[in-house]
Amino acid sequence: MPTHVIEKNPSDERATLLAFVEAQRGGLRRAVLGLTDEQAALKPSASELSLGGLLKHVTQAERNWLLLAQGRADETGHDESEWADGFRLLEGETVAGVLAHWEQVAAETEKFIHSVPSLEDTFPLPPAPWFPADARVSMRWLLLHLVEEIARHAGHADVIRESLDGKTAFELVALAAGEDGA
Repeated sequence: MPTHVIEKNPSDERATLLAFVEAQRGGLRRAVLGLTDEQAALKPSASELSLGGLLKHVTQAERNWLLLAQGRADETGHDESEWADGFRLLEGETVAGVLAHWEQVAAETEKFIHSVPSLEDTFPLPPAPWFPADARVSMRWLLLHLVEEIARHAGHADVIRESLDGKTAFELVALAAGEDGA
């Protein structure tokens, strides 16, 4: 991660964890900086991953975890048969649209986390073969999982972007800051 999270208040764990989530979001957002939708859809390796697809996946993942934590159902009607579509931009979807949606999801995540009485409050994990039956996790776990999920894909995005045009994460940080970046 070429940016550093500065802890503003050591006693505010929520803000610190949210700052780490936001730092990872920034890595993914910067990965598409200056690219067209067509460039963001490219898959420059043997992987099926593209930058646009990673943005879409991470947005959906954060939203799904938020809905779980809130005890709300996903009203989109998507099911497992559409799983692969979550990793690519479909007809009519754009990087700008996904980024705007992610901004809304991020704002909702932060509002929700600030509204819960405690980071020790829990919610049930969904039934899945990879989760223990009847397991519950805390809001703290949710934030740490978001850091993990987003950071994993931010790393993928770094490799994809560098494969597309040679720009590294450090150059993209400079570009985002308005510096030359070259």
